[in-house]
Amino acid sequence: MQLADAHGQFEKLGIAVVAMTYDSPATNRRFAQRRELPFPLLSDERARHAIAFGILNEAYEKGHRAYGVPHPGIFLLDDDGVIRAKFAEAGFRIRPSLGKVLKAAEAISK
Repeated sequence: MQLADAHGQFEKLGIAVVAMTYDSPATNRRFAQRRELPFPLLSDERARHAIAFGILNEAYEKGHRAYGVPHPGIFLLDDDGVIRAKFAEAGFRIRPSLGKVLKAAEAISK
């Protein structure tokens, strides 16, 4: 996981890393323990945050077992909770470059 590998770089910039999936809290807990994630892994089972952030994968309708799957995204928020940078793509295989995210994080942390 790129975010886990770069956690220290974000930490040096004073930026806290938090991840969120559509999986249950129990599933996330097991995953985080198994991978020894250095940051919290939150659950968005009802897709409320995916909808609010505009990253819900609309290929699946409510009721479908995959409903709630988000497009991958990284958001940088300031201390007031305002989104200062958004990196999100419609394809789940397309991920933002970590270098680009770190560059934006550096700009925000100044």
